[in-house]
Amino acid sequence: MRSAAAVEPATALASTRERMVQLEEATVRFPGRDTAFLALDRTSLAVDAGDFVAMVGPSGCGKSTILKLVAGLLRPTEGQVFVAGREVAARSVGVGMAFQNPTMLPWLSIRQNVMLPLKIVAPYRASYRAKKHTEYRDRAEALLAKVGLAGFGDHKPWQLSGGMLQRANLCRALIHEPKLLMLDEPFGALDQFTREELWSILQALWMDGRPTVFLVTHDLREAAFLATRILVMSARPGRVTEDRAVPFARPRTLDTTYEDRFTALTHDLRQLIAAARQGEGARP
Repeated sequence: MRSAAAVEPATALASTRERMVQLEEATVRFPGRDTAFLALDRTSLAVDAGDFVAMVGPSGCGKSTILKLVAGLLRPTEGQVFVAGREVAARSVGVGMAFQNPTMLPWLSIRQNVMLPLKIVAPYRASYRAKKHTEYRDRAEALLAKVGLAGFGDHKPWQLSGGMLQRANLCRALIHEPKLLMLDEPFGALDQFTREELWSILQALWMDGRPTVFLVTHDLREAAFLATRILVMSARPGRVTEDRAVPFARPRTLDTTYEDRFTALTHDLRQLIAAARQGEGARP
């Protein structure tokens, strides 16, 4: 199922790395009034530690369902999900999440919002009271500086733009150094210029810490810019129909998106998704 395209240099030794996520014939059905709703159908995939995986496909094809399975927020109706070698063990390795809506707590400062996982997640929560004004504060400030928000830690969420809030949201998702980062359309509500700027910021954060990333997106340029692998899904009920390696070297720039091979990749992905949409409802 994986494309024969060359793997980028940063991931050429992926086969020697730890297997972080594995789905084996995972199926998810949700109860309905008359019949069960089949959201994900017998999906298998394997992801190594440090991979940046983008999932694309028609709306409602099960992309977010896979995120929930991997994060341990949902159990498969059939099949198995393994994280770090243990069945549905995402919590044991640490998970960071960022969604389209940053959902900052308005009564807290940006710094306090970014530090929230340290207050909640083991093992950091045990020492939060002792370190919140020293080590943990410094950690938050360092992350904010990396995303261009130095000096904004004391601001309240309502004082920042949407793009600035999403930068802070990425900091909050990464502050506890998760091994898994789950991103569900994190830049979908932003304008194109802000979105492209955040692509470069996210790429730099990933290159710095190398968490395993699952990105759900409808933006094919975003997927090709950020990912080491792109999974294309069928229309509902969802299956992974294509596993495409992304061959572009890091760091990628916006100039990369204008290269012929980049355009060819996104065009190919678009054709695959269009074919999937045309086939929607054709399967039982």
